[in-house]
Amino acid sequence: MKIKVGDIKIFKIKNRKGYAAMCKGHLTEGRTLYQVYERMLKALKRSKIEVVGKVSDIKKLLKKSM
Repeated sequence: MKIKVGDIKIFKIKNRKGYAAMCKGHLTEGRTLYQVYERMLKALKRSKIEVVGKVSDIKKLLKKSM
């Protein structure tokens, strides 16, 4: 299965340090935007989901409210 990079939603965790990412039933956490993005790619890869495309600015994936 293939998905677009834009399907990954990254958001700031309230009352904690760090960020979280959600995509296709996967949830990952990390201290930085880059760390949480890499962890999400790894989780999707384990489920045999391929992410198509590259992100030019990772801050574009950051959602203001969830």
